[in-house]
Amino acid sequence: MAREIFTEEHEAFRDMVRSFIAKEVTPHHERWEKDGVVSREVWLAAGRQGLLGIEMPEEYGGGGDDDYRYYTILNEELARAMASGPGFAVHNDVVGGYLRQLLTDEQKRRWLPGYCSGELITAIAMTEPAAGSDLQGMRTTAVKDGDDYVLNGSKTFITNGILSDLVIVAAKTDPGAGAHGVSLLMVERDMPGFTRGRNLDKVGMHAQDTAELFFDNVRVPRANLLGEEGMGFIYLMQNLARERLCIAVSAVAGSWQAFETTLEYCKTRTAFGRPIGRFQHNRFTLAEMKTEITVAQAFLDQCIAEEVRGALSAENASMAKWWTTEMLKTVVDRCVQLHGGYGYMNEYPIAKAYQDVRIQTIFGGTTEIMKEIIGRGLGV
Repeated sequence: MAREIFTEEHEAFRDMVRSFIAKEVTPHHERWEKDGVVSREVWLAAGRQGLLGIEMPEEYGGGGDDDYRYYTILNEELARAMASGPGFAVHNDVVGGYLRQLLTDEQKRRWLPGYCSGELITAIAMTEPAAGSDLQGMRTTAVKDGDDYVLNGSKTFITNGILSDLVIVAAKTDPGAGAHGVSLLMVERDMPGFTRGRNLDKVGMHAQDTAELFFDNVRVPRANLLGEEGMGFIYLMQNLARERLCIAVSAVAGSWQAFETTLEYCKTRTAFGRPIGRFQHNRFTLAEMKTEITVAQAFLDQCIAEEVRGALSAENASMAKWWTTEMLKTVVDRCVQLHGGYGYMNEYPIAKAYQDVRIQTIFGGTTEIMKEIIGRGLGV
């Protein structure tokens, strides 16, 4: 089914992204998998290519174009290349949404040039050891002291956690005010008391640095407050829809990649004197997968169009996130089955996909949380 949301300009951008990935990402990804982190050079290369901060003003080095479809294309091509290492989506899609909306002019001058060049790698720290999807249960605090906030607490499962130079940290500035007591602070790499724990040993996505962050009496200047004090929880709720959309984009692209790889395998792998794709059960399985991914793509493209118009709802983003990530999980599982024993060998791309995709139904809000959001919108 032809996709109608992209123009010729978008497809030219896609060609450029593919060339970038082929040159700057794919040749190095196996080494990054072993290292547990990508090189900073790939971030600088992405900055030079104009792949970071596409929506940011040109005066700060950005692309000056808030058309979300460019980020969609970047995320799709990284997923199709099975390049799970570079945390560009967190930097662009997630953190970028906060920066575009909330930075003051002074903050823009301080941070956006490095953000767009790849010299300042960003992250966002919401999840805590005792508070995952329950953001109101966070324990990290930021107490005012003169012209500073004194930040104490810890965060975990933070993408770009090792490499990040600038981290949006959600903390309680008024613990007694519930959701209205949460604020967002911009914490910089060299602030005394800000330390990183281990680079977490994950089941998959080994090239992506995921870390624990610790804050021990970190003095954060009031000038580093992002937006208004006490509005942090509202900002989080406003921006989570875009984060969930970008996860769905990668999920559908990853599903296509797994399906197409497996389809080719079924055409060339023989058993009992014929390609395994000619067996009815296998052919039906392939037909089911193609249908499911095609239907998901159509809904996702509608969500992308809504995001471009600024009309994407939390409910639609949640439906896209839970449906596509659960689909990705089942598609990859069936693709492993069709590969047989070879599907369990790490030298085959489908085995890497099997490890990488399991987290998709968890991060960005679990499937259960997505259903809760959708259910609340039903008025029941």
